[in-house]
Amino acid sequence: MATRKKKLKYSTEQYLKWYESMLLMRKIEEKAGQLYTMQKFGGFCHLYIGQEAVVAGTASAANKDDKHMTAYRDHAHPIALGVHPKYMMAELYGKSTGMSKGKGGSMHMFHKEVNLMGGHGIVGAQIGMGAGIAFAEKYNGTTNVCYTSMGDGATRQGMLHETFNLAMLWKLPVVFIIENNNYAMGTSVERTSNVHDLTKLAASYEMPAEAVNGMRVEDVHEAIERAAERARKGDGPTLLDIRTYRYKGHSMSDPQKYRSKEEVNEFKEQDPILWVLNTIKQNKLATDEELDAITKRVKDMVEESVKFAEESPLPEGKELYEDVYVEPDYPYVMDNKFRP
Repeated sequence: MATRKKKLKYSTEQYLKWYESMLLMRKIEEKAGQLYTMQKFGGFCHLYIGQEAVVAGTASAANKDDKHMTAYRDHAHPIALGVHPKYMMAELYGKSTGMSKGKGGSMHMFHKEVNLMGGHGIVGAQIGMGAGIAFAEKYNGTTNVCYTSMGDGATRQGMLHETFNLAMLWKLPVVFIIENNNYAMGTSVERTSNVHDLTKLAASYEMPAEAVNGMRVEDVHEAIERAAERARKGDGPTLLDIRTYRYKGHSMSDPQKYRSKEEVNEFKEQDPILWVLNTIKQNKLATDEELDAITKRVKDMVEESVKFAEESPLPEGKELYEDVYVEPDYPYVMDNKFRP
């Protein structure tokens, strides 16, 4: 894959950060897939390999206090937001040191400190919840934005239309991101709707929409910036159809018989990590030694993450009763004259 030397919009620091972040996502996911086949952990496992530029570009364009919500292909999101992958790996293992104390597993990664409001296992449910978080931000008078991601399959849920209607009516500061990897499990976009251009889903709500090349982190970053600026000004939501591709199956149990090797290889030629790496090399943003150091840091972090997950304790039995209910700071029944 060749990239022409040109005047770059972003700093050397930004390109190196993108490269290291996406390389870490890729290597952690490859390791997770390997560990899953070794039966080190169970449940479902949906890998993000190939889609790294989507979350990397979103994270780099977001403000620190913005909120992030996604579906169940969520291993890469905490990494992009700066969480050490060992906590994600421990969650996969169901260990008490995991991001959700081992109670969420692969599909439910949360991290309050970086405003990751969760991966969510119910298809499309996060669309409404993301708008709800955006409503709270507007109600509280902040300028924060909620980035709400979904797969192309989730766009067929009724929740999307109800949410789009209210989000536009109330001008909520939410950016709806379709991580459009062409397939809802094994069903292509072309087989689920007469409308193949998913930006058109926003038209009847007069919501701005944009198609984005999800294999180029710069394009994602810029689209997120435009959408976030609109939201912060009080102009409401934007729909981004970010067109990407997953190299692996829908989940680890997917035999992938619905697509050809030629199709997969065609997209691998557009690999988002190689694009950034070649940009760095063509523009001499780093020496071979510096790039080798990045590779080593990533390798060491992956090994550290596996070791941490292997050695961490399982949750104690009493954890079954923790984090289920929240004690309110007010009485359930207010004392008033209408009380019998």
